[in-house]
Amino acid sequence: MAKRKTVIPMAAVERLIRNAAKKYGIVRVSGKAVAKTVDTLETLVKRLAEEASRLAAHAGRVTVTKEDIDMAKGSIRTL
Repeated sequence: MAKRKTVIPMAAVERLIRNAAKKYGIVRVSGKAVAKTVDTLETLVKRLAEEASRLAAHAGRVTVTKEDIDMAKGSIRTL
């Protein structure tokens, strides 16, 4: 797998995919599948963080809380 500059470690995502796929007898994961999953996760996390930050700012706080994340989860669109 070629090295890429990502915030979320590709090796960790590969392990997550492999562990989830294990119950279906899948033992290998392509590098492109890992890269696409990392891109998707980073997009989702960015959207979640932006919405949670907006909620915290709206409440007059400078700290994002667990409650902001919980509320943001319900309002962001998934891919």
